[in-house]
Amino acid sequence: MTMLWKDRSGLGTLEIVLIVAVIIAIALLFKDWIIGFLQDLFGKVEGNSDEVFN
Repeated sequence: MTMLWKDRSGLGTLEIVLIVAVIIAIALLFKDWIIGFLQDLFGKVEGNSDEVFN
């Protein structure tokens, strides 16, 4: 992975900007689903941790 990152042949600023823009757009489209998923996940973790420590 490090070699791939350091190999800059063909990797331009425009490609990086486009990739970041696509990731942000996907995150905004699925924002509600992501927030719900994380709240559910952390709720389960909190419930399980209460069982372990009590």
